[in-house]
Amino acid sequence: MGPFIHHIDPVIGTVGGVYLWWYGMTYTLGFLGSLFWLRANRTALSIDMNGVYSLTIYLAIGVLAGGRLVEVIFYEWAYYGSHLWHIPAVWLGGMSTHGILFGAIIGTLLYCRLQRRSFFEIADVMVIAGAFIMGLGRIGNFIDGQIVGAATDLWWGVQFPDLEGFRHPVVLYDGLKNLLLVPFLILVRNMKPPRGVVTAHFILWYGFLRIFVDFFREYRTSLQGFPPGQEFNILMTAVGTGLLFWFYRTARRVPAEDIASSLPDEPRVAPKDATWSKRIVFILLLALPTVIPSDWTQDVPTRYGKRHPGMTHSAMYPVIPAADTN
Repeated sequence: MGPFIHHIDPVIGTVGGVYLWWYGMTYTLGFLGSLFWLRANRTALSIDMNGVYSLTIYLAIGVLAGGRLVEVIFYEWAYYGSHLWHIPAVWLGGMSTHGILFGAIIGTLLYCRLQRRSFFEIADVMVIAGAFIMGLGRIGNFIDGQIVGAATDLWWGVQFPDLEGFRHPVVLYDGLKNLLLVPFLILVRNMKPPRGVVTAHFILWYGFLRIFVDFFREYRTSLQGFPPGQEFNILMTAVGTGLLFWFYRTARRVPAEDIASSLPDEPRVAPKDATWSKRIVFILLLALPTVIPSDWTQDVPTRYGKRHPGMTHSAMYPVIPAADTN
């Protein structure tokens, strides 16, 4: 088996002149998977289908808003600072992986605050869905052919569009890492650890393993001498380790009878189905990501214009320093 030549078309098709991207489609599939996962765990979480839809909507909005805003503010502010009206233009491309994580946390926090639920009780289930979403997202990155690794002569090297030589398929490394976290986190959860431990494991292993994955990437920019994102990886590793220590230490201090007495006598599940308004909102959130390419803003027309002649430069596609941030 020899090296792979990347000839995958990142565009699914067009609807009314709007391009639909495989990368964005992976978010749609991820949100659907999250809905099914929460539905399967609604009894354990003591929520009904109305709550399942609500929580999934908060997650989806957090993922999309967080991924976009961190990309815009931390990596492309040179352009968006003077073009504020383009910030919500997600079809220009650009999503930060660490922003996706941050947004998912904020979305879950908002849901828990409004429903008066324990954050870590919900997060211990949600992080499994999150790992699945991020694994699919990396497959979308590979289909788009944008995030590349360092040059390699290994047999699994990939030749990406507009680049010389063969490169590490680094997004597949990261995607495999994310997908492997799913069964690992399920195993940890099945061991019934103290509340918050599953979430802490996700934070720890996502950040720690990505430190090594990112050594195989080729970055065109750096932040404070570090490749973009490595600071976040190190921070996540430290936070995850600290949370693991804290949760286990706190659990040992709480007597078993106190834990049992704090549990509700009756399940909080109400026989209430999802409202039609929430179903409609969820459908719209499934459709929205399909217009999002993984590319940073200025690369959408320059790279894919060769494969799609109708995609041309305009004032909406500025030439600014690229930031490989996903």
